[in-house]
Amino acid sequence: MVIKVERGNPTPEELAAVIALVQARAAAAAGPADGPRAADEWASPARNVPGRMPRPAPASWRSTYWPH
Repeated sequence: MVIKVERGNPTPEELAAVIALVQARAAAAAGPADGPRAADEWASPARNVPGRMPRPAPASWRSTYWPH
């Protein structure tokens, strides 16, 4: 990045303030840095969890293991 002073004679403090402002604006416009991304809804594990599990039939526990 090159900043050229066209008119005037800014002090080093004024020039540093302008450069800091330009860099802050550029960083804000670029968006978030290489941080964690928001999970895509299609990849969300919550999609695989059913909303409500069906209730088992009465005495269904008997047919799960023991033979008749």
